[in-house]
Amino acid sequence: MTGESAGLAWPSSPPPPAEDGWHWDLSTVAELPRVRAQLRRGLAAESRGDQEAADLDEAVVLAFDEMASNALRHGGGGVRARVQRTPNAWLIEVRDSAATRPPAPAVGRDPSQGGLGLYLIAEMADAHGWHLTDGQKIVWALLPRR
Repeated sequence: MTGESAGLAWPSSPPPPAEDGWHWDLSTVAELPRVRAQLRRGLAAESRGDQEAADLDEAVVLAFDEMASNALRHGGGGVRARVQRTPNAWLIEVRDSAATRPPAPAVGRDPSQGGLGLYLIAEMADAHGWHLTDGQKIVWALLPRR
């Protein structure tokens, strides 16, 4: 692994504490357009017209969509997604039942097989990781709010 790739790996660690926010139980990828719209509305209400915050909010929606779609496609069910507030960031957490399958960015494989979204999220995030709890995997990313 190169130095650059090592910085984008998904370390095994719990997320920072967070509060408030939104959560969804998801069963199919077809639910994501509705959930993205709900998330955009909630983030817009929090941003109150601040253009810089609105631009950052789109990164949150993109990261949420990538993480949720990965869990729905590869996570073995039991998908629950949350977006919560920390003092300076939005914490995105996606839980699934694939406890034996950590997040796997595409290293040395054809980009058409997926995994590039994890690199994008790692680059946008202030911090990211995954951990196991109650027999489930939780993948998380911390994206700036302001």
